[in-house]
Amino acid sequence: MKKLSVIIPVYNEDEVIADVLVEWLDELRRLNIDFQICVYNDGSTDKTKEKIKALAHAHEELSIHDKKNSGHGPTILEGYQNCHAEWIFQTDSDNEIKPDQFEELWTKRENNDFIIGIRTNRESPISRKLVSLVSRWTVKLLYGNGVEDVNCPYRLYRREAFIESFKKLPNDTFAPNVILSGIACRHKMRIDEIPVVYRFRSTGEVSIKKWKLLKSASRSWWQTVRFALTN
Repeated sequence: MKKLSVIIPVYNEDEVIADVLVEWLDELRRLNIDFQICVYNDGSTDKTKEKIKALAHAHEELSIHDKKNSGHGPTILEGYQNCHAEWIFQTDSDNEIKPDQFEELWTKRENNDFIIGIRTNRESPISRKLVSLVSRWTVKLLYGNGVEDVNCPYRLYRREAFIESFKKLPNDTFAPNVILSGIACRHKMRIDEIPVVYRFRSTGEVSIKKWKLLKSASRSWWQTVRFALTN
């Protein structure tokens, strides 16, 4: 069993994905961790797949899981459910939170079940701030206190503590990370939160915005509420 598995969902990030993966490989090797990086390609239509495959041929710690497009949340959840490492770390492929901040999370692991980043220096439109606020308060009201940035994509799980929750979540869950933050609070797991610097993406653009963002947020909210009331 590997010590650490890094789950990275990716969709149409051919401009940056090679740099992101090389940075993660370099950092995890520097920390001398027995690791694997599992990249889940969510049906990219650009050159993302080809770039990941080329790197995977050169680096044995890197693997690509090619799948039909199902969305960010279901792709993350598939990664969690398929993982067998002692620790699972999830981050995104857009280079908004750098690998050099991972060491602080990793050093906190022995006394915790869940270590999550709190994004600092984050500038978002009002619509996204509202979505984040609603998510945070939904978790607090229905699951309990303990996590501030409930959907932060920079999170380290002790697999043993979450394995049953990974199985319980429906495969179409839009924002599994929000619910998993809530589960950690409800079960009073050992949680630590670490400030991480957020950098606005330098390439590409956010795929969910405006009306689509509101529809997605509503779906996420209802799934979060329903899971809390039925589990």
